[in-house]
Amino acid sequence: MPETFGSFILRTRKEKCISQKELASKILREEDGKPISPQYLNDIERDRRNPTSDHLIEQFASALNVQAEYLFYLAGTLPHDVRAAGAKPEEVVQFFNAFRKSTR
Repeated sequence: MPETFGSFILRTRKEKCISQKELASKILREEDGKPISPQYLNDIERDRRNPTSDHLIEQFASALNVQAEYLFYLAGTLPHDVRAAGAKPEEVVQFFNAFRKSTR
């Protein structure tokens, strides 16, 4: 079964011996600067919720010292700078085809 955002966060957190409460305290919401709740983190780790913004994905990457690009991939989204690049439809198709070809 392919790795999910939640399963990666759970595995990485456990490998680094970080509790849910400790990790949740390091993930700050963009809108108010307050940490996410351990329950929200639990929901993410159990694939019941997905991160709701680029900011949260970047916070997870920083807190766990992992590459944000892989987390964006697992979350099924592209970072804002990539989305805002203004690529033409045919360029996007070429990108995805090249990616598929390189992962086979």
